[in-house]
Amino acid sequence: MAAIRERDIGTLKEFYGLMAETAAVRRDVVRALFGAVDVSEAHTAALRTALACLRAACFEGVRAELALDPVNPANPVNRADRIAAGGGGGAARTITVDLTYEITELEKDLLFLEHGEEALAARMAATVPGFRDQVRDGREVLDGVALNCFVSDRDGTTNNYCGRYLSSVQSAWNALFLARFATRPGLGPRFPILLTSAPLASPGIVDVSTAPERTLIYAASKGREFLDLAGARRHFPIEPEKQALLDELNRALAALVREPEYEPFALIGSGLQCKFGQTTVARQDIDGSVEQDRSAAFLETLGALVARIDPAGTNFRIEDTGLDVEVILTVEDGQDGGARDFDKGDGVRFLDTALGMHMESGPHLVCGDTGSDVPMLEAAMEKCLDTRAVFVTKNEKLANRVRSVCPRALIVSSPDVLVAILGGL
Repeated sequence: MAAIRERDIGTLKEFYGLMAETAAVRRDVVRALFGAVDVSEAHTAALRTALACLRAACFEGVRAELALDPVNPANPVNRADRIAAGGGGGAARTITVDLTYEITELEKDLLFLEHGEEALAARMAATVPGFRDQVRDGREVLDGVALNCFVSDRDGTTNNYCGRYLSSVQSAWNALFLARFATRPGLGPRFPILLTSAPLASPGIVDVSTAPERTLIYAASKGREFLDLAGARRHFPIEPEKQALLDELNRALAALVREPEYEPFALIGSGLQCKFGQTTVARQDIDGSVEQDRSAAFLETLGALVARIDPAGTNFRIEDTGLDVEVILTVEDGQDGGARDFDKGDGVRFLDTALGMHMESGPHLVCGDTGSDVPMLEAAMEKCLDTRAVFVTKNEKLANRVRSVCPRALIVSSPDVLVAILGGL
């Protein structure tokens, strides 16, 4: 195991490097625990060091001011200078990042490793209202159910939200609970799938996941690409002409965010994610790190770039969330011959065929947290009415929509509740 050395974290790239190191340590931890082997003190010490580095980087609670540019050792910029710079131009360009996710999940990992599962549950009960009641209710609904398929979103569903995808490393306790659920003897699920809009790798869901290999199927890009339980990577067929246009767009975007003016957009929030059939690039993050005028100008630049590659507007559709710009490759609609977006329901149908899931036979469990996850549930219900759902939301409108699609739906308030339910089955 590679040790994590204590050091100052002054730049965003140094921060991402540290989080990648915690991913490697956590994979070792989960692999040991999954094999019923004790975790060494070196592992917990490494995670303690990582947590200390993050806390030391914070100037206010869980907020840190990190430089976008490398710090010149001959002319170091201390934290006070970085804050005073306020993210302006020049060598002191900085952004303020909220490290709540990274710090909290490391704290929970250490609590779990040093004091056990009940101590972790007690902490969750102290921070999530109604935690124990929700977990009890969920286990009563799902206990003893031998699942055929488990299809779940990741971020906001089985994983707490993080402001930046590159640092949204799965905690060890979370990975262990999901792996334990996915490999239940005699109860399945036979097809345990995490289905996300993020890319598969480089970077993608594989890079930020820490579960043991071949315990989960990772379906990325809304299900257009996946890594199966045998470790084979497969993907949805895309017309060569459309793929060529997407490749051209990705090359142009990669070159664009290498320019100093645009490099911050590759480092904040979602960054640049070249997915299979879709590309995402951040123009803002949840902390509002980029000036609004600059963010709006970048949006215009992206629109012009897409229009240059697809002047007729028939191959790409742009969706602006305010934080991310999604450039989506359209697919043919078999009903009217028009073009539409590929959604997670399409992903489920593709996976059913590609993996031989035989979704006409249940029971299935579908989990999500937003409206974009509902098509997964609709696709499962179309295949088999013996489908259950657990959605993580406090939005009553979404909760009602989920219940209208699936009568056997359970609504919970936090990803921690859902993972605790699954890990205890």
